[in-house]
Amino acid sequence: MMGRVFPTAIPHGRTARRLPWAHLPPLVRHAVERRLGSPVVDAASQDSGFTPGFASVLTCADGTRTFVKAASAKAQQVFADAYREEARKLAALPAAVPAPRLLWTDDVADWFLLATEHVDARAPHRPWRDDDLAAASAMAVAMAGALTPAPRIPLDSAVEEFATWPALWDRIDHPRAAEIRALAERYPDVVAGDTLVHTDIRDDNILLRPDGTALLCDWNWPTVGAPWLDSLLLLIGPRGDGLDVEAHIAAHPLLASVPAEHVDVFLALILGYFAASALQPVPPTSPYIREAQAWQRDVVDHWLAERRGWSV
Repeated sequence: MMGRVFPTAIPHGRTARRLPWAHLPPLVRHAVERRLGSPVVDAASQDSGFTPGFASVLTCADGTRTFVKAASAKAQQVFADAYREEARKLAALPAAVPAPRLLWTDDVADWFLLATEHVDARAPHRPWRDDDLAAASAMAVAMAGALTPAPRIPLDSAVEEFATWPALWDRIDHPRAAEIRALAERYPDVVAGDTLVHTDIRDDNILLRPDGTALLCDWNWPTVGAPWLDSLLLLIGPRGDGLDVEAHIAAHPLLASVPAEHVDVFLALILGYFAASALQPVPPTSPYIREAQAWQRDVVDHWLAERRGWSV
């Protein structure tokens, strides 16, 4: 059964403003080619996501392809630091985790470089389709299995990571703000666990391969929590595109056994995050991020209201 569709004008797959290969400093381009072992003959910018760092699939004269990210620690310090953290976490992931493999990192002048294996894959269709959701969901389940217990990476627990989120409701204008905050404040017992959770699982971070399997990219924000959190976060996009995610939950190997009240508590928690984030100024380097957060806010708001029997 189809659910409510939330229209959006967000240009999926074209939301990032990225630096092209030709505009990288010559010193950086030469360093990349040295590491790749062959001159770059083509650079396909990957323009999904919401960060402005360089991110391209580079094809070399010898026919090899590699995915490379780069950011200047001087002009893009936040993103250079994020890439460095991503590399640290990728290097610590077990081989069984469905993620592109880290190949190398480098520091060139004030630039940080990160390379992962190229994957012949595509992003999920938008609007979401049932088969794409099935593949992404199977990936999330496999990931939870491979990451329980969490690898020995210094990370905050989900209880620590989300500690400030219930208080976000103090600044949100919503007719049920007090009631939703009361739900969100119950989050510690709901999110606690010993699984490494990605927390940023959405279509622009998912790669679907021709064999029907999926990989997850952009490991910038992992935390340690309950094994089902990623599986629920994955459903926001499909729910907003009209798929019947309640039927998906009922048949899910992880979500089906989660108490309904726990799902509602987590939805209340992340609703506060999206609602507060959508109110922030639009950064010039990411023109669609607030629109995307507002869309997710509206989807989760309607979803939670429907589950609680509130007026929608």
